Amino acid sequence: MLNIVLFGPPGAGKGTQSERLIERYGLVHLSTGDIFRANIKGETELGIMAKSFMDQGKLVPDEVTINMLRSEVLKHEHPKGFIFDGFPRTNAQAQALDVLLDELKAPISLMLALEVEEDELKIRLMKRAESSGRADDADPAIIENRIRVYNNETAPVKEFYQAQHKFKSIDGIGSIDDITARLFEAIDK
Repeated sequence: MLNIVLFGPPGAGKGTQSERLIERYGLVHLSTGDIFRANIKGETELGIMAKSFMDQGKLVPDEVTINMLRSEVLKHEHPKGFIFDGFPRTNAQAQALDVLLDELKAPISLMLALEVEEDELKIRLMKRAESSGRADDADPAIIENRIRVYNNETAPVKEFYQAQHKFKSIDGIGSIDDITARLFEAIDK
């Protein structure tokens, strides 16, 4: 089973690249952002709670996120693997994900980290706001906070996977096809 953590700051291209990885490797896509947005749109209890944190550019609490993800993983029988997009975002989440996947005898295969400079991220997020209508991408103060939260709270998760020799840094600058080729090469080695 191929289980990939696709990692990177907001605007790095995780969603775009996930689609290509799913197509090539037959993986199940688990995006906490998509799951949260579906719950927000459906005005579920989880969605309302998640929205209050997301609107401030903060992370949804680990316990809520982990329980939600557990139920999503268990919905799939005999998957070829999963691609975790936007998760884990903390070391506690990474540890909880390892526990869950160990129960399934399907550990994380590798973490692919899309590396993109901050100025480029801001440009990408503003463009995404125009095309997607995502309000959290349109406000420069929220963008700044999301990048700050990523740098302070999420980026250290790299070290968790480096310690397991599962971390691969991927240059996230260039054409979408170039970045995809770099990801395929990292996986196929």
